[in-house]
Amino acid sequence: MTIRKNEIYTLTITDIGTHGEGIGKIDGYTLFVKNTLPEEEVKVLVVKANKNYGYGKALEIIKPSPSRVEPLCPAAPRCGGCTLQHMDYKAQLIQKQNKVKQNIMRIGGFDNVDVEPTIGMDDPWNYRNKAQYPVSSDNKGINIGFYSLGSHKTVNIDNCLIGSKSDPEILSLVRKFIEENKIPVYNEETGKGLIRHIVIRTGYYTDEIMVCLVVNSNNFKYKNRLIETLKPIEGIKSIVINYNTARTNVILGQKCETIYGNDYITDKIGDLKFKISPLSFFQVNPQQTYKLYSKALEFADLKGDETVIDAYCGIGTISLFLAQRAKEVYGIEIVPQAIENAIENAKLNNIENAQFYTGKSEDIVPELYNTKGIKPDIMVVDPPRKGCDESLLNLMLDMKPQKIVYVSCDSATLARDLKILCSTGEYNIQKVQPVDMFPHSYHVETVCLLIHK
Repeated sequence: MTIRKNEIYTLTITDIGTHGEGIGKIDGYTLFVKNTLPEEEVKVLVVKANKNYGYGKALEIIKPSPSRVEPLCPAAPRCGGCTLQHMDYKAQLIQKQNKVKQNIMRIGGFDNVDVEPTIGMDDPWNYRNKAQYPVSSDNKGINIGFYSLGSHKTVNIDNCLIGSKSDPEILSLVRKFIEENKIPVYNEETGKGLIRHIVIRTGYYTDEIMVCLVVNSNNFKYKNRLIETLKPIEGIKSIVINYNTARTNVILGQKCETIYGNDYITDKIGDLKFKISPLSFFQVNPQQTYKLYSKALEFADLKGDETVIDAYCGIGTISLFLAQRAKEVYGIEIVPQAIENAIENAKLNNIENAQFYTGKSEDIVPELYNTKGIKPDIMVVDPPRKGCDESLLNLMLDMKPQKIVYVSCDSATLARDLKILCSTGEYNIQKVQPVDMFPHSYHVETVCLLIHK
């Protein structure tokens, strides 16, 4: 059977793809269908047909899955943020556990890997402490919300149910500010217009708020009016203009100007306090971050005499957790401002046994090891989605730390890196623990412990 675009078929969904879309087959031909779940029989319109696979739009759920629920957010079917809101939360946790296990087995080539049940949330709503809202316009007016999945078309959202509870008021005021001052919004196709994004950061435990307006300019003449608009909001500690004139999908430019309050807000993870600046990385789910880092600390099983290297350390969150029990911790991060924050955070928490270095981990770790003679007992890595640089993986094999604690935001690149780390037969995968940092999305965080034989 030849599958053609614009034709309608009935099929059964058998799996979930990497972006939360349902997967079904028609005579061996694979169709990816958004907003569908395994076990569902669906009527599908084919919207794109490649040679061996295609994409479909669900017209009717003939037989719903037992895991199907009605999304709380009316924008969920169109928004690219919550791709699993139509799935019962307990089923989401099982799905994420299976995703991690399948990636480690299929991509990593490991057999019989035990993956622990996903650590979830008691209340998986309003958990995000950071949201980046694109701003666009059409013939109906200004759109503020999130991109629809697989596109840069903005879905208007007045109240994101996974965002901070203070976000709707801020978005409403900024929308009014843009309209009243007749400020043109950014157009990706032409590169013209001024307002690009609204970035809101909220201290989950401190209720401190930072609003960062990203503009397509090197100056912004509406500063005082913006301050007047946002200053009355309870909890506002920082208002920042971020200047980004590049024709790029990267949201934040490198130049920030604080026009009101501090250059940062503060928040807590456990007993530790952290300063968070506009450009610094900080996990978006504070409740789950504590569980994630506690699990990393548990896996490290520090006794007090260990030397730890923490690659990709960000603003020092994991480093400072580890420093409370280790002899010495060395944190490495490529973003200079994040390292400045890490040093400040160490002082803020009276931690003196953590040192921080700016640069690529694949450059700094060899310098620490070969030049300064620092041999880690424990290596902690928390790389970006693309995973670890292969040269760093090979260096870890040379250094032979007793333990490697790998914190991953993408189980596919985790599996690829585990294959390299275990290729010499010197390391065994001891524990794999998924943590649900992003309820209602397809993302899952994983902590993995490797032990040197």
